[in-house]
Amino acid sequence: MGAPRLRQPTPAVRGAGLEPGRLLAAVDAAVSYYRAQLAHADAPSAYLAERGLGVLVHREWPWRVGYAPPGWSSLTGHLRAAGFTPEELIGAGLSARTRTGPDRLIDVFRDRVMFPVRHPAGHAVAFLGRSGPHAGDVPKYLNNPRTAIYNKSHLLFGLAEQRDRIAARWTPVLVEGPADVLAVWLSYSRSGGTGAVALAPCGTTLSDTQASILRELPGAARGLVTAFDADAAGRAAVDRAWRLLRHARCPGPLLAAEFRAGADPADLLRGPSGRAQLRTALRRRARPMLDMVVDHRLTRLVERHPRLLEDIDGRCAAVRALVPLLFEATSPQEAITVARRIVAHTGVGVDTVATAAISHLEDLLHDFGPPGERRQPRR
Repeated sequence: MGAPRLRQPTPAVRGAGLEPGRLLAAVDAAVSYYRAQLAHADAPSAYLAERGLGVLVHREWPWRVGYAPPGWSSLTGHLRAAGFTPEELIGAGLSARTRTGPDRLIDVFRDRVMFPVRHPAGHAVAFLGRSGPHAGDVPKYLNNPRTAIYNKSHLLFGLAEQRDRIAARWTPVLVEGPADVLAVWLSYSRSGGTGAVALAPCGTTLSDTQASILRELPGAARGLVTAFDADAAGRAAVDRAWRLLRHARCPGPLLAAEFRAGADPADLLRGPSGRAQLRTALRRRARPMLDMVVDHRLTRLVERHPRLLEDIDGRCAAVRALVPLLFEATSPQEAITVARRIVAHTGVGVDTVATAAISHLEDLLHDFGPPGERRQPRR
């Protein structure tokens, strides 16, 4: 039998008009169901162990990681038998109707390691489902649809589970997904003292709201670190984090930990002395985030124009493209560091960077001239 076709969701928020307590109860029941399934599922348990997260199979709190079995309606049948209505299961983002049979419900999550997403108050409101290594052509992570109790742009994974570390002013670390959050959490489980507390967007890129949440964390005054892969997606995530966190006016320095291409915190954890290596990467191999943004911008320029830096005209063009980042520095010292980085990358003199900076500043002043004054294009 072929896969059932899901009906397209309606524009309205799922669960609107239903009793929020019932939606929360359905999600909580799903957490318990998925948790029980993990104990009897060899493949997902082996996957977690291979990722260095095997302790989570037997240690229930605070994460309660689980497993959604591959059946089309395993969870749906279980929760229907427990007294939840179809509307409540759809409203909680756990079940969906099919196109071929509008009265038939199937599970939203199937054959995935399940990470509950919690409201800061502690109750589970949604899930992030991670596919296995041999799942085929499916999304790596599957997120709950938006519901009356869950908006993925307004929450950070790991916030509720690590309230003790957050209150102790541990340094916030922004990572890609739940496996990375758990890797950092485990790396500090026996370290003593203070350390890093990792948080992740809920299956989406960082939002303005999430940046504001990070800014308000007690440890943000000590600095905020990003820890992403060194691939194209990771570079884009760092650049976006820089823009949003700078706009949010985070109180401490913005830093970025360096990882090799294709590696992330969870990858480090499973290596020899993985926990110590991960702590070292977050503590000693973090550099100013703006430095990394400069590197990324130049990398994109060279990818588009491979011979850009081969002559003086190309190098000067690169300087003009990089100089606006000088004006994003959060301190004079950081601006000096960026200028030196531009000099080192392009091979031009400091005077060339200074001239380009003055020209850029003149352009800015020209664009924002006196109110009401007609500004002519600069020649």
